[in-house]
Amino acid sequence: MQLYHSSTSPYVRKVMVVLHETNQLADVELKTVATTPVSPADPLFGKAPLTKVPALERPDGPTLFDSRVICSYLDSCAQAGLYSDGSRYWDIRTLEALADGMLDAALLITYEERLRPEEKQWNEWADAQWGKVERACTALNQHWMAHLSEPLDMGQIAVGCALGYLDLRHDARAWRRGNDALANWFAEFGERPSMVATRPPS
Repeated sequence: MQLYHSSTSPYVRKVMVVLHETNQLADVELKTVATTPVSPADPLFGKAPLTKVPALERPDGPTLFDSRVICSYLDSCAQAGLYSDGSRYWDIRTLEALADGMLDAALLITYEERLRPEEKQWNEWADAQWGKVERACTALNQHWMAHLSEPLDMGQIAVGCALGYLDLRHDARAWRRGNDALANWFAEFGERPSMVATRPPS
């Protein structure tokens, strides 16, 4: 399999953490591409029509895209149980969706600051996106700590990668303020070998 990859993409990082945790690194060749909303990567044309990373090219089927699809596929390949079953399955999927929603909002801020001409940037819009991140962090801190402290699952991986991206691109906005339990959890979770191995360049 070939994984279209960017070392700073938090969605790619989710996939890479899963590859580490499920011992599937040797099964995947990394193909680094540079793609943005205004400059899509040519290698993705014809494979991933949205021209986003991650995209996983398989020898026996269409290219998979969207990190949630790829992580679920890799978990199935390894029979790793990162999505569990029963009622816990829905908790994990909800937690993963919450973490990805944080990333969606944080990335929109990044694009606003890095890709839009300065004279066209809309600070109130960026602040509204950060409001989504703040509400998500509050919810995690107040309602999800028991789940985050349980054995590893995909929800925890998604949250860890989302918080790592906040540190990478939006550290000045101080997501830890008022979220002590979440901050303490991430301090420990971020030292897992899979998280250390996938830390993006600063």
